[in-house]
Amino acid sequence: MRNLIVVAFLEPVTEGMEFPRDAWPLHITLVKFDVVGPPPQGDGPPPQGDDGAGGPESSDAAAVGNDALAARVAGLMDAPVRAALGSTVTVGGEAGFGRGGSVPVSLIEASAPLQGLHEALVGVVEALPGRIATPGYTMAGFRPHVSHRDGKAPRAGENLELDRIALVDMAPDGGHSTRRLLRLWEATL
Repeated sequence: MRNLIVVAFLEPVTEGMEFPRDAWPLHITLVKFDVVGPPPQGDGPPPQGDDGAGGPESSDAAAVGNDALAARVAGLMDAPVRAALGSTVTVGGEAGFGRGGSVPVSLIEASAPLQGLHEALVGVVEALPGRIATPGYTMAGFRPHVSHRDGKAPRAGENLELDRIALVDMAPDGGHSTRRLLRLWEATL
C-alpha cells in the first residue's frame, strides 16, 4: 500500500524535492489517498523515451525514475491535471479546521475548474483501486483551503494560479518523517 497525495503548491517546489512532514510549502490539497491494489495498465504514461509526440523521454518517466507505481498513477492523472493548469482560484475567508478548529486555514472560493479537477482525481483514485481515508471531504464535501504555515497565509480576495500541481509520497522509502515530490506538473508560459 502507498500513501499518496495530490496538491496544488502555492510556493516554488522542484521535482524530487523532500521536506519534513511538518514543513509543507503552502498548498491546496486536491485528494489524499492510499493505493491498495495495482493500477490499471491501459491508460498509463507513455513508455520511457516517448512523450507521446515523438519527442524526448517523458517527464513522467524521468520524474518517478524506476517507481513503476508512481509512474502509472501519474500517467492516469496527467490529462485532468494538465487541463486544470493555469486556472485561477480566489482566496475567501479564514476558518479553523481540525480538532476544535485549532488549524487556521484560508478557504478557497468555489471554482468549477478546481472542483472538476478534484472530482477527476477522485475518479482516478477509485479506479486504481485506491482508498480515500476521509471520503466525507470529497466530491460535494470538498472544502479547498490553504493551511497557514510559519506565519504565511494567502490574503482574502487574492487570486492564485494553479501553476504547480504535484503527486507527493507521504511515506517515501517507508519513512513517515518526510515527504517527496514524485511528479510535478507546471504551467508553461
